[in-house]
This record gives sequence, C-alpha cells and structure tokens, in this order.
Amino acid sequence: MKRVGREDTAAEVALRQALFTRGLRYRKNHPPVAGLRTRADIAFIGPRVAVYVDGCFWHGCPEHASWPKRNGTFWRKKIEANIARDRRIDTLLRNAGWKVVRIWEHEDPKVAAERIALVLLGAPDEG
Repeated sequence: MKRVGREDTAAEVALRQALFTRGLRYRKNHPPVAGLRTRADIAFIGPRVAVYVDGCFWHGCPEHASWPKRNGTFWRKKIEANIARDRRIDTLLRNAGWKVVRIWEHEDPKVAAERIALVLLGAPDEG
C-alpha cells in the first residue's frame, strides 16, 4: 500500500488532459486554504474551485468499494475515517468560499471535465 501514489495517478492525469483539451487551465496539488491540511488535486484559483479525484477503495466508492476480509476492522475504520475527513474538508472549503468537486477514479474523464466546466460557469457544486 505504501507504493500507491498520492499524486499523478492515471485518473488524475486523464482528467487533467481532458480539462486542458477544453482550454481550462489549473494548478495541480494546490492547497486552497492556507493552514488547512489539504491539497486539491486540481485547483482553479480565480473561480475558487477545488477538484479531488478520489480512489474507489480509499474513499469508499458506493459502486466499487469493497471491504477487505483480512484485517477487516482496521480497513473499515480507515476507509470510514477517510470518508469523514473528506466531508469535513468539503465543509471547511465551502465555508471558506470554495466550490468542491469530487470525481471518482472510475468516472470517464471527459464527462468529469464537463461537470467541472459547468461548476466553473457558475453551476452549484455537488455539496
């Protein structure tokens, strides 16, 4: 598990390519709010939109997450803590004036890029 990358995952790279193709420019691995221990995978500074690309296993995807049988109690606590942290970060960022978009790693990057573009154009975020 230590070898699992924190940034530049295949899903992130594909999404960034789809965004760039649409002409959208962003910062990657950017801390949206100083002092808050989080780095958005993709951030649009001017419109204040933070995008997180969540792994299905680590963030408890409702479609693809599975509960490991080995060390099951540990993993359930870990994944549930990740989900709670994600919700807490979403709330803190929204309170700081940011819109938050969460993308699952299994989502089609072009469809996800369209969702992000809509938020950038003023549509409400998914919260």
